[in-house]
Amino acid sequence: MKQIQVLGAMVAIATTLASATLLMAADNGYDSTQIFGGKLPDGYRDWKLISVAHEEGKLNDIRAILGNDIAVKAYREGKLPLPDGAIIARLAWAYGPSDVNNKAFGRTQSFVPGAPTNVQFMVKNSRAYASTGGWGFVQFENGKPDHIDVQACFACHTPVKDRDYVFTHYSP
Repeated sequence: MKQIQVLGAMVAIATTLASATLLMAADNGYDSTQIFGGKLPDGYRDWKLISVAHEEGKLNDIRAILGNDIAVKAYREGKLPLPDGAIIARLAWAYGPSDVNNKAFGRTQSFVPGAPTNVQFMVKNSRAYASTGGWGFVQFENGKPDHIDVQACFACHTPVKDRDYVFTHYSP
């Protein structure tokens, strides 16, 4: 049974990596809307939690950062750079006060997720995404892939190059 599970996981990883490699254009760029075949990956909401964050300013959201098994294993072992096949998901929501919670507390102190804003993924494939530090970037809005400026994503991540272009630290 374990052999079948391991084989299934290896096939899924190989399929993901092969699909990502096929997306490469001659200029070493890629169409981010075609990562995962243009669909949200099955089961991503069941991935393990890496961390949570709150962004102020223009973004003004709360977010959960999830990782597939490859990413989470590397995070737990403190291994950077993350290995090929690692995928990190960022789920973001607008947020607002919780009337129910705040009534119990007697003051405004509790905030909860509201409408989702988008879901973003970073997919590690050193060969396919060599021009962006080994990472593919994709964003989904309302379940549909959103055209993004991949080079702008990469530029934003460049300040954390020494962390394999990843902002998120593992929260034990």
